[in-house]
Amino acid sequence: MFKSIDFRNVHSYFPRMERQSRIEVKEESKSALHEYATISIAFQVHSILKVTARGNHTDEFVLTEEPLAVPYLKDYDSLSGEKPTQWEKRFDLSRWVLLGARAHGRLIGGAAIAFSIPDQEIFEGREDLAILWDIRVSPEVRGQGVGAALFGAAEAKARARGFRALKVETQNINVGACRFYEQQGCVLRFVNRRAYAEQPHEVQLLWYKDLSNDVPYV
Repeated sequence: MFKSIDFRNVHSYFPRMERQSRIEVKEESKSALHEYATISIAFQVHSILKVTARGNHTDEFVLTEEPLAVPYLKDYDSLSGEKPTQWEKRFDLSRWVLLGARAHGRLIGGAAIAFSIPDQEIFEGREDLAILWDIRVSPEVRGQGVGAALFGAAEAKARARGFRALKVETQNINVGACRFYEQQGCVLRFVNRRAYAEQPHEVQLLWYKDLSNDVPYV
């Protein structure tokens, strides 16, 4: 009934995402946040990932997919302070880059990248770490390569600025995102089972994309 996913060889597990034609990904002004926020980030949770260490390794994991008896809707934007239109009130966005994916002029996806803010815990005190803070695709075009185009553009922005790693946070309830990040070459390095006091059933998963082989450290 349960399916174990070996995240070392996951590329053979996922179907190839076809890149949608005429997708244009470019940097957007911060004034586009209101339009950006109209893209739904909500998804149906039909299963979760059970996380176990691989043998005696503390930074290698096996994720086992377990179906839920009662699926539910998860919407990150419904959490206090998480909606994109609220970011400017919480963060200094001067070191953020906002990307938009458009098809025929219509915004169908977006991504936000934060660059090296050492006083925020998520940056781990590092100056060479970029954070993929947010990535979203309109529900009607998910699975058509929009997310991959956005991730590639975010990665290119980080490389161009000399960053050595790209970090992404998600949860064990977001099976599709975990599959997607692995497909983009990210590696799951840290698991925190007590990260969310208000959602104690959710497990924080931190993924990293190593860029050190692509750009010299500046």
